[in-house]
Amino acid sequence: MTEHEDLHEWISFEDPDEHRTWVFDATFLKSNYMCIYGCGCKGILNQPSPELEQGCCSYGAHFSDAGDVANVERSFERVQPQHMQFHADAVARGITASDDPDSPSEPTVTSRLVDDACIFLNRPGFEGGVGCALHIAAEAAGERPLDWKPQVCWQVPLRLEHSEDESGHVTSRLREWKRRDWGEGGTDFSWWCTETSDAFVGSEPLFVTARDDIVELVGAHIYALMERAFERPVSVPLPHPALRRSDN
Repeated sequence: MTEHEDLHEWISFEDPDEHRTWVFDATFLKSNYMCIYGCGCKGILNQPSPELEQGCCSYGAHFSDAGDVANVERSFERVQPQHMQFHADAVARGITASDDPDSPSEPTVTSRLVDDACIFLNRPGFEGGVGCALHIAAEAAGERPLDWKPQVCWQVPLRLEHSEDESGHVTSRLREWKRRDWGEGGTDFSWWCTETSDAFVGSEPLFVTARDDIVELVGAHIYALMERAFERPVSVPLPHPALRRSDN
């Protein structure tokens, strides 16, 4: 990558109610990125595999904590067999897997894999619909999929991270999820959706289409302040690096 190739513009402001600075990746959030699952997504395997329609689900969902697991377990209780291809398997054997319980470190809990992908992933040809069974069941119930799914599954490709300085002041950054955020395995992906122009095809800016997700992460008041900052006129907007690369 050449100098400045991954240049992004950021906006920041102080939280009006607490000792916190908010920083937002304006280049990404104002871009027309959209999830293209089922519409050209090449997946996160070591070779492009759009025909599998696995998206980010090839390795299962890594739960953030016990509360995340408990929430998905409650959601699963409401999922009907018509929503989930592997419903019987999940009832019989559970929906989670973990590292060695005797390991000195905290075991990593993930959604269990079935046929080399997440147990909640309905495969092509399933009558109830291809994709996440939790997402499908939530929509059937008239509810938000983000309230049913593992946190990582509705947050990606957004990432909120916090840091604290020696005085206790917190800086919170909302940015795009990059390969490095997947850990060592991210280097093996043959394709990642924020790196090429394939997924930058939305009709509206990401901060508009992902409003519910962003509000869930930062709160409605901070979202409104961010939105106000984004709506300020900019003489020459900076295109996302994926789009700049595609023009070369």
